[in-house]
Amino acid sequence: MDEPQALAAFAALAQEHRLRLVRALVTAGPGGLASGALAEAVGVSAATVSHHLKELSHAGLVASRREGRSIIY
Repeated sequence: MDEPQALAAFAALAQEHRLRLVRALVTAGPGGLASGALAEAVGVSAATVSHHLKELSHAGLVASRREGRSIIY
């Protein structure tokens, strides 16, 4: 990881809900979690989770895949 990537990752994790999301995803393991389950785990609305997941994705910390109608992170 180069310096700009590290700075982007640390900046993304410097927000409480984003750090909670990453912790929930690490705990879930490679199977990941749907955005609705993440919203419930972190205790915020689906719209808020979507915003934070977008920021984590831009920082290269999470990836997503579609399974039916759900997006798994």
